[in-house]
Amino acid sequence: MTRTGTTALTLSEEIRQRFEEFSRSQKDVGQYIVDHLEEAAFHTAEELARRANTSSSTVVRFAQALGFEGFPELQAAARDEYRRARDNGAGTAELTTQPLFPIDQTEFETALGADHANMAETARKVDREEVAAAVELISHAERIVLCGTDQMAFFASYLRHLLMLLDLRAEVVASPSQEGLAKLGRVDDKTVMVGFSAGRPHPLVVRAIKLARNRRAATIAIADATLSEVAKLADHKLYYSSNSPAFVRSHCALLSLIQALAYGVYALDESAYSDRIKAFRLK
Repeated sequence: MTRTGTTALTLSEEIRQRFEEFSRSQKDVGQYIVDHLEEAAFHTAEELARRANTSSSTVVRFAQALGFEGFPELQAAARDEYRRARDNGAGTAELTTQPLFPIDQTEFETALGADHANMAETARKVDREEVAAAVELISHAERIVLCGTDQMAFFASYLRHLLMLLDLRAEVVASPSQEGLAKLGRVDDKTVMVGFSAGRPHPLVVRAIKLARNRRAATIAIADATLSEVAKLADHKLYYSSNSPAFVRSHCALLSLIQALAYGVYALDESAYSDRIKAFRLK
C-alpha cells in the first residue's frame, strides 16, 4: 500500500483533511465513509458505490486518490479504524454493545438492529446547542420553508404537519415546479429555511439554502452526512445516522429527530399550545 504523508491520521481524519481536493463524485464517497465507517469496513466496493450514489470505479479512484493501491487497502484501513474505536469504547463502535438479537439473526432482525443503532448514533452525535438554536429559530419564524425532494419530501411534509398543529406557518418545496420556485422567490430575512438531505443533496436543496443565505434568511440543514454541501452551507446542522443493511437508507432516526424537533418547539410554551393540540385530538 502506498500512502501519502498523512499516514499517521485515521482514514476518517485524512478524508476530512483532504476533502476539498476530491472531485464531486469522490466527495460523495468520502462523506459517506466518514459518516458510515462500519459500512465502508464491511461492504463491497459495489455496495458502497450504490449507497454513495456513484459508481464502483469512482470508489476505486477515490481509494487511489488517498494513496491506496485499490479498494481492499482502503477497506482494511476502515476496518482498522473501526476496530480501534470499538476497542476504545468510542465513536461508531459504541453501536456494537450487547446485541438485540442472536448471532444467527434474520435479515428482518438485522434491519431492526440497524435502526436501533442509528437512533443511538444520532443521539450521540446531535449537538445540543444546534438543536436549541433550531428550535428557537423555528418557534419565532414568521415563515418557514421546508425543502426536500424525493423521499425527503415526505419528511419535509411531515414536519410541516407537526408545525401546522402548533399554528406555525410552514411551506414545502419538493420540486423545481413553478409553484415551488415561487415559494423560494418569496424567501426573505424573516424566513427560516430548512433543507433535508440524504447522501448527495439534490441541486434544488443546495440552491434553496444558497438563496436563503443570500437573502439573509436563517438556514438549517437536516442531513445524514456531516461533509454534505448542504450541511456546510447552513447556519445550523442537525445530523442523523442512516446506516442500513437493506437496499434503502434507514429513516428511523430522521423521523425521530423531526418529532423531537417539533416537541422542542411545543415545550417552549406548552401551556399556549396545549389547548390547540387537545382540539385536534378531539376531531
